[in-house]
Amino acid sequence: MKGETKEQRFKRIAEKRVQIVLDSLRKLSQCANQRMYKWNDEQLSKIWDAVSIEMEKCKDRFRNAESDEFKL
Repeated sequence: MKGETKEQRFKRIAEKRVQIVLDSLRKLSQCANQRMYKWNDEQLSKIWDAVSIEMEKCKDRFRNAESDEFKL
């Protein structure tokens, strides 16, 4: 949005993106319905590993975020 600060832009974008992640996790949790789906421990392990890896990558990017500004 024109005229918004970086903080305002972050809040606006982050809220939408976090909501998408939460909605996706809720959709994934619907696969827990054993009347509709069958899974095994190996499959679940792969799912949780993939989610954990991406979460750690995301956390690392925030921890190691650098400014776009040039400095000497």
